[in-house]
Amino acid sequence: MPLQPPNNLTEKQKMLSGALYNAEDPTLIADRLHATTLLHTYNTTPHDPATHTPLLKELLASCGERATIRPPFFCDYGYNIHLGIGVFLNFNCVLLDVNLIEIGDRTQIGPSVQIYAADHPRDPEARRANLESGRAVRIGANVWIGGGAILLPGITVGDDAIIGAGSIVTHDVPAGATVAGNPARPIGSRK
Repeated sequence: MPLQPPNNLTEKQKMLSGALYNAEDPTLIADRLHATTLLHTYNTTPHDPATHTPLLKELLASCGERATIRPPFFCDYGYNIHLGIGVFLNFNCVLLDVNLIEIGDRTQIGPSVQIYAADHPRDPEARRANLESGRAVRIGANVWIGGGAILLPGITVGDDAIIGAGSIVTHDVPAGATVAGNPARPIGSRK
């Protein structure tokens, strides 16, 4: 359940805190437009680290050395995404970053993976009021996420874990665990 924020917070502050916020706030619209503009350039020009790495560094909160995202790539804001050293995201990944998304060093992410920090209220009146919320997603170091996997809001994935292709991750994944399926369930461990 989203937090109930103090009334004096901006919609952006509410979003970043995990509270209910209005995504139609003009500041948030402007932030998404800025990200969309950078992503358009990133996704429509020939992929070259010399030109694409500076775009990532402008778009993302942090981008470790040798981090690579193969276009096309999609996100809401970019400024809530932290990539560690040597992180690799394959083609067509979607990161809904209304809240923090951290991806640890050397993590490998397959094509068409979707990582959702964005969530919506279960109450229909809150949805009618254009309210949304978010919960951080944290992915450890040296994780392998197979193509087409989906990670839901609030998930933590421990170091050295493996998530099978096409899995839907609804709960935290311990370090060293291998999970697969819908919903993703443990199928092994490499401890």
